[in-house]
Amino acid sequence: MGLLSEMAAGSEQRLVEARAVISDAKLRMRCAALPPLPRLQLSAEGFDLIAELKLRSPALGDLSARTMDPVARLRGYAEAGAAICSVLTEPSRFDGDLSHLRQAATTLAPYGVPAMRKDFLVDPYQVLEARVNGAGGVLLIVRMVGRERLVAMLDAAAEQGLIVLLEAFDAHDLEIAAELAAARHGRDEQVLMGLNCRDLQTLQIDFARFERLRDRLPSEWPAVAESGVITADDAAHVAHLGYRLALVGTTLMQRDDPAQAVRELLAAGRGAAR
Repeated sequence: MGLLSEMAAGSEQRLVEARAVISDAKLRMRCAALPPLPRLQLSAEGFDLIAELKLRSPALGDLSARTMDPVARLRGYAEAGAAICSVLTEPSRFDGDLSHLRQAATTLAPYGVPAMRKDFLVDPYQVLEARVNGAGGVLLIVRMVGRERLVAMLDAAAEQGLIVLLEAFDAHDLEIAAELAAARHGRDEQVLMGLNCRDLQTLQIDFARFERLRDRLPSEWPAVAESGVITADDAAHVAHLGYRLALVGTTLMQRDDPAQAVRELLAAGRGAAR
């Protein structure tokens, strides 16, 4: 829990600072003035990609040299067929900022591709904060907060029409997620169930986790393979296992032609999903 504990403490501090500037009531008023969000449209070909923009990786360090033009990179993702673009807003370990989310939302709007706030959110306030900064979705981590707070964050996202990527790391996380999925069955919400194969302590990839825990993912929500998808063969493998989407970050950031990278991964995944 080292990394998540550090991220939770930082997120709590940012929450306090944000509330000192904009109250919960004012934030809700801003959300109420926004137009409804379009619903997520997944490809009929059976496999989609969440393409990520991030300036730094805790595992590999600075990625910003590849991101001199983030707008062009985001356009490449969208033009190549990414279903969602994930944008890091965590500042201390990922060099993220809410301004990056706003820029992404503006860039992606003409393509109809939602920008997802990827951060270590700990309160419903931050879900609303994502909405007013242009997000069409948010990442929520199962083990980040207690059950009651997580439910409140899911409720806030559903009220705003936001997509949720609910992230699990192990069988215990997935047990909680399955209980939540059963309790929320029939609700009008857009939840994707993510399994991250990165070890939080060593930051190493355990690709076999995708197969080992596949049957434990709740069937109510589309499954997302997070981290570890590097090659076209990886995309084909997770698609064959039944993952409906893959979230790919560092691999895309390291490619000089992000659009081509997205196309290669989508082609492989969709070929295996048929």
